[in-house]
Amino acid sequence: MSMELKKQFVTTKDGRQLEFGTIGNESGKTVVFHHGTPGCLYTFMEYQELIDLGDFFVIAYTRAGYGESSRDKGRTIASVVDDVRQILDSLGRDSYVSVGWSGGGPHSLACAALDAPRCTGALSVAGVAPRDSGFDWTEGMGPENIEEFELALKGGPEYEASVREAGEHLGSVTADNVTEAFGGLMSEADKASWIPLERRERQVKDLNHAFKVSADGFQDDDQAFIKAWGFSVSDIKVPTSIWFGGNDLFVPKTHGEWLTNNIDGSTARYFEGDGHMSIWFNNLEDIAKDISSK
Repeated sequence: MSMELKKQFVTTKDGRQLEFGTIGNESGKTVVFHHGTPGCLYTFMEYQELIDLGDFFVIAYTRAGYGESSRDKGRTIASVVDDVRQILDSLGRDSYVSVGWSGGGPHSLACAALDAPRCTGALSVAGVAPRDSGFDWTEGMGPENIEEFELALKGGPEYEASVREAGEHLGSVTADNVTEAFGGLMSEADKASWIPLERRERQVKDLNHAFKVSADGFQDDDQAFIKAWGFSVSDIKVPTSIWFGGNDLFVPKTHGEWLTNNIDGSTARYFEGDGHMSIWFNNLEDIAKDISSK
């Protein structure tokens, strides 16, 4: 079993380059991992211990515009489904479980809605709900997120400049300052989860690579979240779990509650004390069991 992420590329039908990596047991259950916002394929390496907890072959890809994946300007949440299919086809893999964290949550749900039965089940871990869901979408978020999405809705030069500035800031973090780089978004639970140096080093590698070329992926993610997703969560019929915490200042628990209430048959995995990052570190074993069951 490989414990090293094997980085590869595939050229899409429309000529874009997609970056992805594989890790784990090639004869195991295929798991497609959707990274957060911002992020890249190396996000999965923050949770690589998952490989020891199940018989998994994980495909972690970099969404368009991040890292070395070409931009797909104007993409929607649903756009990733074709990208995922092409990566799977290039590897000769068929059925898979879709797992998304944070900004990857909606992209995981897109696969559940639009790629069944090939996608046999999905997890959204600390993932956002659609912005037009009928509740105050930013209530409970830290100040940085509220400002970010207010600017994203306005668009224009000020917003684009703020995205570039954020990319330069986050793309140059170090293990010494990565926790502080997220300011008021970090709950006490999340700060505690990043005390180990190794975890901060993994996060730094992820962010540094995510912004290696540009901040386009970050901007395109934000725009995809606040516009129509390209599918309805009511279309999801495969087993789906919604993991969320009560101490999350990136994506408040109202998002997880809404998703659970609006995806028929979904399972809520709620943890009152957990935050945006700590929900992974504190529940890896149960997340592995959940993936194995789908």
